[in-house]
Amino acid sequence: MKTPRIVLAIAAALFLPVCASAQQAPPRPGIVAVPMVGTPTMPRPPMKPSFAPLSEPVKIEALIISVEQLPGAVFIRNGSEYSADKAADHLRMKLRYAGKRIKTADDFITNLATGSSMSGQPYHIRFADGHTVESAVYFREQLKWIETGHRAAAATQRAATATQRPATATR
Repeated sequence: MKTPRIVLAIAAALFLPVCASAQQAPPRPGIVAVPMVGTPTMPRPPMKPSFAPLSEPVKIEALIISVEQLPGAVFIRNGSEYSADKAADHLRMKLRYAGKRIKTADDFITNLATGSSMSGQPYHIRFADGHTVESAVYFREQLKWIETGHRAAAATQRAATATQRPATATR
């Protein structure tokens, strides 16, 4: 089974900080690391996943991927129907043109993903089952899911870590 790209985007946001912190700093010129004689080289302890807040660009890309992977969905823009792939391409193009004006996922939804800047018409998404919603409603729900899902994963990790700590005996 193919892993959905939204899952990969969120996973990358969660675990890339861990991978980056696990790398050793490059050696400084003139300093040579010499292991102590008689001491076995110790591997690094396993790193725990970091659940730092998701960056805004990661949230935006997760929103675009969420529409790109909607099975059988049709994106309706200015009265014309487009595939989910074409919709994602269009949103990425608008994001590129907007540049630094879009700072947050909320900016993305409000200014780019909800309607045409040319005609003023709202975008719609028709799902495979036939029901249609305005894209603003869809993207706001997706953003809520992305943010709460990330917080839930962080809380689960904290709870798991807390239960692994050895209990101290009190007398």
